[in-house]
Amino acid sequence: MVTISRRAFVLGAPFAVAACATQPPPVLEPVIPQIDPHFVRMYAAMPYERFPVPAVDLEMIDPQFFRREVAYPTPEQPGTIVIDPGNHFLFLVRPEGRAIRYGVGVGRDGFDWNGRANIRRKAEWPVWTPPSEMIKRQPELEKYRNGMRPSLDNPLGARALYLYQGDRDTLYRIHGTNDPSSIGQSLSSGCIRLLNQDIVDLHARIPLGTKVVVLKSQLPPELAEFS
Repeated sequence: MVTISRRAFVLGAPFAVAACATQPPPVLEPVIPQIDPHFVRMYAAMPYERFPVPAVDLEMIDPQFFRREVAYPTPEQPGTIVIDPGNHFLFLVRPEGRAIRYGVGVGRDGFDWNGRANIRRKAEWPVWTPPSEMIKRQPELEKYRNGMRPSLDNPLGARALYLYQGDRDTLYRIHGTNDPSSIGQSLSSGCIRLLNQDIVDLHARIPLGTKVVVLKSQLPPELAEFS
C-alpha cells in the first residue's frame, strides 16, 4: 500500500493537477487605436444635405489626412489654396503662417497637372460631364455625355470648385467623393478629390476668384508635420 504524507499531498497534488489540466490560450483582442472624438464629430453624417451624406468610416483613412489646422509658412497670401499632389494635401492658407490642411486624392501618373488658376465657379451637388477624351478612353461613359445627375454616386460628390486660367476652363476640379479609401491615393483622372465633409467645409470658406496653386515639387517634410 502506497501512502502519501500530508506534506506530499499539500505540495505535490496541486502541481499534479496543473500538469494534467489543459488551459486554453488567452484570447488577444486586436488593438484598434482610439479615434479622437473631435474627428468623429467632424466627419459625422450630414442628414440635411440635398442627398444625405453618411458618416465617414475613419478607420479607412490614415489619420494624417484628417482635416486640421497646421503651421504652414508660405509666400502665398491668406485665402490662397495650395495643393501638394506629392503628399496628398490641400492647404487653405491662413494668416500668421497657418493653414487648414485637408487630405486629398489626386490624379494618377499621366493625368497630373500643376500651375496657377482661379476658382471661377462653385457648385453644390454638381452635374458631372465627362470630357470627350475620357469617353474615348472609357466608352461605357458615353451615356453621361450630356451629364450625370447629382447624387451620392456622382463622381463630383457634394460640391465642386472649377479651376480656370483666365477665361479658359482647365477642366480640372476640386470636388467631393464618397470613397474614403481614395484619400491619400493617386487614382483620379487629374482632379483633386476631398471627402464630402471636407469639400462642404472648403466650399463654404472660399469666395469666387480664390487663387489656386498646384505644386509640382513635393512639400518639404517639415511642413507636413502636425502642429
